[in-house]
Amino acid sequence: MDKEPQKLVLFNTETRTKQPVIPQNGHTIMMYTCGPTVYNFAHIGNFRTYVFEDILRRTIKFFGMGINQVMNLTDIDDKTLKGAIENNTTLKDFTEPFIKSFFEDLDALGIERAEAYPAATNYIDEMIKIIQQLVDNGVAYQGGEGSIYFSIKKFPKYGRLSHLKLDELEAGASDRIAADDYDKEQVSDFVLWKAYDPERDGEIFWDSPFGKGRPGWHIECSAMAMKILGQTIDIHVGGIDNMFPHHENEIAQCEACTGKTFVNHWLHSEHLLVDHKKMSKRLGNFYTLRDLLSKGFTGREVRYSLLQTHYRMQLNFTFQGLEAARNSLDRLDAFIRRVKDVKIEGIFSLVQPIIDRLQGAFASAMADDLNISVALASVFDAIREFNVLLDASKISSEDACKIINVFKSLNSVLGVIIFEEEDFVPQDLQEALESRQRARAEKNWKEADHYRNYILSQGYEIDDTPSGARLKKKR
Repeated sequence: MDKEPQKLVLFNTETRTKQPVIPQNGHTIMMYTCGPTVYNFAHIGNFRTYVFEDILRRTIKFFGMGINQVMNLTDIDDKTLKGAIENNTTLKDFTEPFIKSFFEDLDALGIERAEAYPAATNYIDEMIKIIQQLVDNGVAYQGGEGSIYFSIKKFPKYGRLSHLKLDELEAGASDRIAADDYDKEQVSDFVLWKAYDPERDGEIFWDSPFGKGRPGWHIECSAMAMKILGQTIDIHVGGIDNMFPHHENEIAQCEACTGKTFVNHWLHSEHLLVDHKKMSKRLGNFYTLRDLLSKGFTGREVRYSLLQTHYRMQLNFTFQGLEAARNSLDRLDAFIRRVKDVKIEGIFSLVQPIIDRLQGAFASAMADDLNISVALASVFDAIREFNVLLDASKISSEDACKIINVFKSLNSVLGVIIFEEEDFVPQDLQEALESRQRARAEKNWKEADHYRNYILSQGYEIDDTPSGARLKKKR
């Protein structure tokens, strides 16, 4: 009897239980992931979430489901408007360089591209339609100065994601807002459309049935998610800081508009700390990806450092942790090179049981709410077992191909293993390596060191393998 296929089970923030992920249409997951606000470079706290979302995306495909992922680009909010006005430029000209940099950072981290990256400025009409529907449905109202607000008391289910009650929200909002700038019925109500303020907004505004102005931040995601993915989506993902009020407000807007469930499965990643402290410029522990690359680390090393902690646990980022990530990747690289160097003919029966255990353990770990630490442990456990066989010359060329294929399958989730040496070694460096080998054979250590130092100065390392020395580009 065939074994039942492994099912992906994920923790649902709303129900606080683990639930199987089943596409509504039977084959493709519709997933919305909150993207960057493009007023500056994204920081490593942002990328902790984006790497987690990438692992989720890859795992969904690993378990045989299709995916349609949307990640928004927030190019309308207080920060982007302020930046454009201060730089005396258009909103588009101000945000475009940061959008370009964001995609460069995604590529550096090996993050797969989503199917769509909608910018808020391209969905204003959809936002206005939703706001008008909410007004027509009696759950939104116009304040005295012209802004449109969502009335939380008109949506009894408000708070079900964050598990907060309305009276708690009112008390909390009263503490946060000593003097509200807007004419709201209740301090916990949130803005859907901000009336135009020439001093605040400069020349940036849109026309609407409610007057000149711009959308509130929360309505942007609702409009883009429903327009592209439909009124009910399978999975919505973001950082824990977005759960309240942003995601709570998205639920209220969408469901009060359509009368349908907005999201079937909510996932949230925990905060990133730096040396056990909240990341901030004031503390001098605020890092963008570019800051880390300028210190000599690679995107692959940063990716590994960010993915190895379970997404629902706080991640404590340290430079020692980055060094440890580098060492782990070196072990992976050395193992892959060693397996690819196998030239032994024949058939052994020792590899397949290790492969079976590895595949089963990895799949089970990732199926259990993306238990990445257990999945990685299974990889390194298998490497130790394979290395014992390699030491004993008990792995054939055919076995080696099987091992490489399995690791390629696992890497479709991890995205950190390199299988092909892409770097072309210049002829002069290859000759220097050969000269070093001759000098070593002649025990001319001074000359051997000279060639070694020259090779290192050119950005290459010497890798001594059982089949001989070769050069590899420093990463």
